[in-house]
Amino acid sequence: MKQWHPDPEPIKTNDTAAVAIGTAVWAVALVALLIFRPAPENTWWIWTCVTGIGFGLFGMWFVRRRQRN
Repeated sequence: MKQWHPDPEPIKTNDTAAVAIGTAVWAVALVALLIFRPAPENTWWIWTCVTGIGFGLFGMWFVRRRQRN
């Protein structure tokens, strides 16, 4: 028979910083792509970065809203 152990306490994290770092990485990738210009068949990479930045901004709004409640 297995012995029961209580659940551990949740780890405190800085969710806003994690989302901000991810958003910044997407922004750096976008700047690099705009400087080095991918081949015409790979311009979807630019839109992938733009989408990542958009989701990151939404994520920052969502995390801050959740922390207030």
